[in-house]
Amino acid sequence: MSQPDDGVPAVTAVPPRKLLMVDDDRLVLATLASGLEDEGFIVMTAESVTEAEDLLSGGVRPDLAIVDVMMPERNGLELAQRLRDLDHIPFILLTARADAQVVAQASLGGAMAYLVKPVDIPQLIPAIEAALARSADLQGLRNVQQHLQTALEADRDINVAIGIVMVRQRLGRSAAFEHLRKTARARRMKLLALAIELISSAHD
Repeated sequence: MSQPDDGVPAVTAVPPRKLLMVDDDRLVLATLASGLEDEGFIVMTAESVTEAEDLLSGGVRPDLAIVDVMMPERNGLELAQRLRDLDHIPFILLTARADAQVVAQASLGGAMAYLVKPVDIPQLIPAIEAALARSADLQGLRNVQQHLQTALEADRDINVAIGIVMVRQRLGRSAAFEHLRKTARARRMKLLALAIELISSAHD
């Protein structure tokens, strides 16, 4: 970390968070987008689900989407499903009325928050910050699960390879593992890579 002349460590600037706002009401869209930009967010806007999908298909990757539920032609719940299933983007839903069915759909659909319009910036900011924090926590859990899954798969492949060596070389488990380990070292390969190669050759 670089230090300024006064010897105090420099603080690394946090890049502004990117938001996608989707609402068919242009006045609401413009007002909220302007207020959020004043708070330091980068805000992209769309007036329909189709327009939002075009942005996503074009490579737009917001940190969070804020989506109105009730819009003509296609409602926000349809977009929410895409955000969750295809793009893995967290989202907050906005609605004009506290409908129990919509609340249930929002919860089941993975919404980070559900706010009843009209909403203002002081109300929206805490919801955004909480949603971003929760999303980061969930991503951390997903990463841990992925690492565990990778480790389990690696352990399974090595065990299968040990079994193959046991049969081919007529060795016990410990001796077969040591044989596999020495072979990997001699060939300057990782143990997992050798195990996968051995399994592949056994299937040929």
